[in-house]
Amino acid sequence: MIIDTLSWGEMEVDKEHVFHFSKGIPGFEEETDFALISTPDQSFWYLQSTKDKALSFLLSDPFVFYPSYEFDLPDAEAKELKIDNQLIVRCVITLKNKVEESTINLLAPLVLNPEERVGKQIVLHNTPYHTKHSLLALSPGSNGKDGV
Repeated sequence: MIIDTLSWGEMEVDKEHVFHFSKGIPGFEEETDFALISTPDQSFWYLQSTKDKALSFLLSDPFVFYPSYEFDLPDAEAKELKIDNQLIVRCVITLKNKVEESTINLLAPLVLNPEERVGKQIVLHNTPYHTKHSLLALSPGSNGKDGV
């Protein structure tokens, strides 16, 4: 499938990399189909709208930055996403002009079912996580929770 992007122009995306978000993403409810595009080193991904070339999110694996990151996926969410065994968890990165000020949103991870190609941004409740955890605050011996 060919999609139009602001950053890379037209690009071909394999349909197995397109995920349907039945309710969109909070703040972007009208957009329901997104392509998950990996960067060459596969450390980061872009979630690119298949319809709006200007709408994309930079994502990363939260466990790379916060190895002790964990949450319980509510049964209702797991059922809605038809999660059996496999799932992918990614979190939105907010890049700042000063790289050291860039953050990762651990409060609202994106949960993807690669088998059914569906996804949802889950807002966690009763959790110590928030929307702006530092990407660079970790030091050797830290607990990976950024003051949580």
